[in-house]
Amino acid sequence: MKKVAVVFTLIFANISTTFAQTTETSQEVNVPVQSVIIYLYGAEVSQSKTVTLNPGRNKIIFTGLSPKLDSKSIQVSASGQVAILAISDAINYLANQKESDRIKTIKDSVTILSDGINQSNNDKDAFVIEKNMLLKNESIGGQDKGVAIAELKLAADFYRARIKEINIEISKLDKKNSLLQESLNKLNQQLYELNAKNNQPTAEVSILISSTAKISSSIDLKYLVADAGWAPSYDLHAEDINLPIELKYRAKVFNNTGIDWNDVKLKLSTADPSKSAAKPELLPWDLTYITTTNSNRYDYGKAKSAAPAYQSGEGYMQNSISNNADISEMAKQQAAKPKIEFVEIEIAELSAEFEIKTSYTFPSDSKPYIVDVTEYKLPATFQHFSAPKLDRDAFLLARITGWEDLDLVEGEANVYYGGTYVGQSYIYTRSADDTLDLSLGRDNKVLVTRSKVKEYCTKKFIGNTTKETFAYEMLVKNNRKTPIQIEVEDQLPVSLQSDITVDAIETTKAELDVKTGKLVWKYNLQPGEVKKIELSFAIKYPKNAKINIQKTQKKMNVRFL
Repeated sequence: MKKVAVVFTLIFANISTTFAQTTETSQEVNVPVQSVIIYLYGAEVSQSKTVTLNPGRNKIIFTGLSPKLDSKSIQVSASGQVAILAISDAINYLANQKESDRIKTIKDSVTILSDGINQSNNDKDAFVIEKNMLLKNESIGGQDKGVAIAELKLAADFYRARIKEINIEISKLDKKNSLLQESLNKLNQQLYELNAKNNQPTAEVSILISSTAKISSSIDLKYLVADAGWAPSYDLHAEDINLPIELKYRAKVFNNTGIDWNDVKLKLSTADPSKSAAKPELLPWDLTYITTTNSNRYDYGKAKSAAPAYQSGEGYMQNSISNNADISEMAKQQAAKPKIEFVEIEIAELSAEFEIKTSYTFPSDSKPYIVDVTEYKLPATFQHFSAPKLDRDAFLLARITGWEDLDLVEGEANVYYGGTYVGQSYIYTRSADDTLDLSLGRDNKVLVTRSKVKEYCTKKFIGNTTKETFAYEMLVKNNRKTPIQIEVEDQLPVSLQSDITVDAIETTKAELDVKTGKLVWKYNLQPGEVKKIELSFAIKYPKNAKINIQKTQKKMNVRFL
């Protein structure tokens, strides 16, 4: 009996050991996003949690993750003597993500207002039914028997008073409903602005870990998500023409991943996380002309219209509580409008990365949030430009050098001069030139005039030929206290017909482009100095011909009917 007892004990011990080794414990962890690398489109999210692992297999489930998680991009690491056996992910449609207190409050208000509207409609229906009953009950005393005058008067007074009361109550209910509906519309619009969604699912990542002992391990989880990104936004400040330009490099970041990023560490990158891991292949480097008139002038509106637009998110209003068909239709129209558009830009082949020192919060609402990246002091040379035929003002241009080493991404720039907002420009990085030209707006301290010299403007008929002579005088004056460089442009007409000729009479030593007829004068003006430019030319054409001598421009004008 003792031998049997010993054998039974050993068998039980082996079964217990085997069971202990195959037992799998499971624990769920819900941790906020701690750091994010944001790419031009997409983001890499990092989360970490220290857990206690038991001997054997442990399943750690990260819950409350973005439903836009890319399964192929999941990376997991664990500290200590453990082995990661398996990683899987799934969408949990039952565990909806937690809504913010503000969205909860607004939704509660929507419910209360909707209940109030329903109650008012029920009260109104009751009054309408009662009114219809009174109007239908017109027979008093039957058809054979008449009604006394006194009874008829009492009945008429009752009908009149009661119907009047009913109409007053219905009018009150209509006004109440109108006010409630107006408030409901505003709340629905606010929910749409907050990009609140109903029954938003979340993702989960399950990690199976094997441990030989009970230890504490730090589990690090990284993955890529879609529907997030950043775009550059620059501020250029120029205080005076003898001071360097201050460039404030900023970024507009948006998050529509379904999960808020609260107080996260941040990096911005121009890399492409979707690139293949295969070794790179060099492609032919073709040089060609850029099809723009100026390297820093970019038709951003045209680029946006030409690029495909992607909708980012669906507004809450599609699922909002409302009994009004108009509100539902308005919600659909609002939700159909894209909040984010993507345009194709060109960046350097070698990607850049910017580590942001300050932590930021980005709600998942598709709205752009400004991030301060860095600041630069850029040396610049200043030059004035004027085309008095088109505009009588002189424009100040800043020529920035050394910008190609700053890892700039092409984008919009707000330009300030002397503390005043001048307008918006575009930093266009596709040019191979090492100088970036930016317009700083009009300079009222540099005067430019262009007037017609009438005594030299003539029209003569010589045989079958008409000869018209034109003469202009331009004055350029520097009212600044410092010297300036200025470039003045005008033009000669260019003939496209063999029987029309243009003769330049006086151009004051201008640089002439024969193909375009452009004339350019370049001057260094001292303070208070004035330069006089004389321009005259003659046009010959057949006597009976009509030509467009006067160059015009098109503008909108009102027409009275």
